[in-house]
Amino acid sequence: MHRKASRLFIGEILTENIRVRIEKLVYGGDGIGRLPDGRAVFVPFVLPGEVMEVELRQQERHFARGFVTNLLEPSPERIQPRCQHFGTCGGCHYQHINYPAQQKFKLAILQDQMQRLGGFSTLPMSGITVASDPWNYRNHMQFHPTPQGSLGFMDQEGKTIVPIQECHLPTEGINALWQQIDLEPESGLTRITLREDSFGELMLVLEGSDALGPELSLDLPVSVCYLKPDGRSLTLAGQDQLNYQILGRQVSISPESFFQVNLEVAEKMVEHVLAHLPQKPALNTLELYAGAGLFSLFLAERCHELIAIENSPSACYDFANNLDAYDNVRLYEGPVEHVLPALESELPPLDLVLLDPPRAGLHLKARQSLEKLWSREIIYVSCDPSTLARDLKHLCTAGYKLVDLHLFDMFPQTYHMETVAILQRE
Repeated sequence: MHRKASRLFIGEILTENIRVRIEKLVYGGDGIGRLPDGRAVFVPFVLPGEVMEVELRQQERHFARGFVTNLLEPSPERIQPRCQHFGTCGGCHYQHINYPAQQKFKLAILQDQMQRLGGFSTLPMSGITVASDPWNYRNHMQFHPTPQGSLGFMDQEGKTIVPIQECHLPTEGINALWQQIDLEPESGLTRITLREDSFGELMLVLEGSDALGPELSLDLPVSVCYLKPDGRSLTLAGQDQLNYQILGRQVSISPESFFQVNLEVAEKMVEHVLAHLPQKPALNTLELYAGAGLFSLFLAERCHELIAIENSPSACYDFANNLDAYDNVRLYEGPVEHVLPALESELPPLDLVLLDPPRAGLHLKARQSLEKLWSREIIYVSCDPSTLARDLKHLCTAGYKLVDLHLFDMFPQTYHMETVAILQRE
């Protein structure tokens, strides 16, 4: 049988500059355009409406990926990136876009994800909450040491370490500290995390393969912890906790525990959640992926009973410490997908379920259990709009109605976003 040759994989096209117009930005940081054969092509560091010549670096049957070789028609929303490493370092994706336009495009991306993946034809969008300063907002930065002993970030492909001389995302305290760190070549360290709390206290968290930890010469007023290969932390200098102020409350965090990197926007997000609680004096509340208690600390006083589930041992330790004053709180340690199904028959009638899962969203077993529970309201805090859209689609099929969707720009200069969805029983 004679087969017709496919036009989808033409060797010459890999070396050609193809003229492309960008249609829109998509989640992940790229813009999308169309090749002459109709395939989608994904291109980084572009803007909608721009026309450029693109060289392809990857071709698949239905799409391709490429990079700009010649920008022919730039967008008026394009600006000069602030950082010399932009485009090479994998940390930022939007430095070439002015900040008001970043907000506009993130809203459009959220709506696109919800419509395409969630099947929502109309959305109850209540807007976007932004940072007062889109620079120097991160209180938590992870660096990778190079074999030569300098610090860097992973590249855009996530394959190699890019040594850096500047970064405009960390707080001023972290920015001053990382440039003073001097590592021996081949130090054995795999990752170096710098954290700053609300009181200006700095912590250096080292990770490596040595169970005993590295030799340390310290001339800086910072705390230092070493995360052993087994996950346990060893305090080498200073304190073993960081303290954050959120709406006048103090939250204590262990070196290995997660906490929001943008305190200003995190406070506004907590305020938003509290403003959307069910109107009832004493709530029966279930909190999934409770972390160190960021939301629980404010929910507990409004609850008759608060039942929380968290998998991370260090976060559970912090949760117990932060919520120690409340006797109406129960914490279960373990994966939500294991603990929640086992708890179903023991739960009281619920007024509220609040969940803040990782990027993967709800585990299938956790979602199936949640669908069976009758709760007046669900507040879903998400850091990934694609998994949020997937989960909301199932929850709405199970009898909930999406009544509010709000975007929080926790991560300016990147494609990442935080979203809070409010659902109520129909």
